[in-house]
This record gives sequence, C-alpha cells and structure tokens, in this order.
Amino acid sequence: MTILQQLTSPQVTESFQWIDKLPAKFFIRMGIDLLSVLVLIRLIYYKNYRRADLFLTFFVFNIIIFLLTYMLNKVVMSMGAAFGLFAVFSMLRYRTEGISAKDMTYLFMVIAIGLISAVSKGGWDELSVLNGLILFVTWLLESGLIMRKEYSKVVMYERIELITPDKQEELLQDLRTRTGLAVHRVEIHEIDFLKDATRMTIFYH
Repeated sequence: MTILQQLTSPQVTESFQWIDKLPAKFFIRMGIDLLSVLVLIRLIYYKNYRRADLFLTFFVFNIIIFLLTYMLNKVVMSMGAAFGLFAVFSMLRYRTEGISAKDMTYLFMVIAIGLISAVSKGGWDELSVLNGLILFVTWLLESGLIMRKEYSKVVMYERIELITPDKQEELLQDLRTRTGLAVHRVEIHEIDFLKDATRMTIFYH
C-alpha cells in the first residue's frame, strides 16, 4: 500500500474528522490569543527583563488555560466556577525555583488572556480590543511614562561602617562610584560582623 493510499484510508480519515467539528471561531480565538501572548512576552517582557527561560512556561500555561476553558465552556459553567478555575491556576508556584513578583504578574496576565480569549462572548473584534487593552496598559506601565522605573540588585558590601543612618549619603555615593549606577536607596538584609560584610539590595533608576 502506498503512502497516499495509507493517508486516504478510511481509518486515517476518520481519525481527522474531529478537526471538522471545531468551528472557525476556535482557530480565530486561538490565533488572537497566541498573538497577544507573543506581543506581551516577546515585545514587552523580554524587552524589559531580557529573560527567555520562562518563555515555555508562559506559552504552555496560556495554551492549557485556553484549551481547558474553551472545552469547559461547552457545558454550563457558572461565573463563580470560571473564577475559581482562574484562581487555582493563578496561585501556582514552583517549589524548586522561586519566581519573582513581576514574573508572577506576567504569568497571571497570560492566564487571564487565555481565559478571556476562551470565554468571551463577543466577536473577534471585541476580543482583540480586550486583549489590546491589556497589552497597552502593560506597555504603558513598563515604559516609564507614568512613573520612572526602578531596578534592583542584591550585592555584598564590606564597608559596614557606612551603613549607619548618619552616613547614608556617603554610602550611596560609594555604591554609585563602585557600580556606576544611579543608586538612590538601599535595603539592608543581613549584617555579618565576623566578616565585616552586609547583604543589601540597591535600588537605582
């Protein structure tokens, strides 16, 4: 039997019939959903934080939420059940590696986009506006147009004589000179008097 005959056999043809059962709006919604997440993660998240290790997490979570919610939407599901499902996925944490608050925020947004794309009763134009609004607000907040962005780094610092409140400005000036960053405040976490060192977070613009 040739390859063409195998592909057109009744058994293989029946296995692909489920695709015909999916309406065109399913693929339109999925396309809008994936495009929205691509813009969010590639053009906003990666541009600001230069992290690619969570790309798989963001996209897989989004696709799973979209497919699961779309299938559940086929049955009668109350608004409370929908929000309960959303809450379960949004509270997930990794046990082996900590996720920062900003990473969790983006994870929350990709889950929200998948949920909105799956359950929205409007057409593709309304869905595009809703997702576009999320992307626009996120870009606006990350752009620094509303509020100047603040970055942070955890450093080990050995001149503990400068951590006293009366030498705050001298401490900041020393950190600016050493790091080349516009450090404007610090947060001290630990002080080791045996090693004459402290662990602190520096904040800079």
